[in-house]
Amino acid sequence: MATKKSSWAKFPHDAKTFDYAGDKLKKSWPALHAGDGEPYPDEKRAAALIKAAGKSAPKGIDAASLADSLQEAWRAFHRGDFQQAFEDGEALGAVGASVAIKAIGIHATYLVEDEDEQLSRFDRAVRMAEAAIAALPGEANSHYRHAFALGRFSQRISIVKALKQGLAGKVRESLDKTLKLDDKHAEAHTALAIYHAEVIGKIGALIGGMTYGAKASEAEKHIQTALKLTPDSPIAHVERANLLLLLHGDKQEDAAAAAYEKASKLKPKDAMEKLDSEFAREQIE
Repeated sequence: MATKKSSWAKFPHDAKTFDYAGDKLKKSWPALHAGDGEPYPDEKRAAALIKAAGKSAPKGIDAASLADSLQEAWRAFHRGDFQQAFEDGEALGAVGASVAIKAIGIHATYLVEDEDEQLSRFDRAVRMAEAAIAALPGEANSHYRHAFALGRFSQRISIVKALKQGLAGKVRESLDKTLKLDDKHAEAHTALAIYHAEVIGKIGALIGGMTYGAKASEAEKHIQTALKLTPDSPIAHVERANLLLLLHGDKQEDAAAAAYEKASKLKPKDAMEKLDSEFAREQIE
């Protein structure tokens, strides 16, 4: 399996500053989740998830226990213990899918080198997201995590395969649903910006526009919205750089380098942002 304990590379940086034990998690939550809008998993939130999930909710768990479990899973994620976060979230089924998918997805993006292993993990995340959508269709992040996992999967196969399987349309659909439920979901705006840019960059503006509704102006609009919502998020600036290169190539190389540099200089709030900023730094070295 893709999730054997021996296959999880450790977070390669100092995680001491990303310790959100006790009340630190709640106090820091708005900043930590400015990008994905994940609600803080207190007892009230846990009770709502149990009710909404119905038969898909974990058997024999009460709201207090679920809240504690979700908080511990998110603490593990933020300090870079992605394996623990994934396993804790996966054990909770649909109500733990958000943290589980984010954990396995970020780990696969940055800390898994083998391409087949990456694909296996993203495929696993897609299946979890599909189950979460079925159980919790009213949750914006059920749809966003699906778009995230499917988007990362499609980026690692050929454009021909991705288009043949209709993956671009599925990613777009999930992002549209995310923003319908939460129009201030910064990471969904970022992802939609990259959707437009990647389609244009890979198959051209004419065909991309006619077949997939991809527009450079929409890419720019969504990335600017994301940057306005989360100006201190490294990934928003990283994707701004990627967008410039996809749409304009060498003509915007300097602007892309400036965006990468901005991302590299932002102070990371957790392990994920540390990985994002280190990636940005590598692009300009």
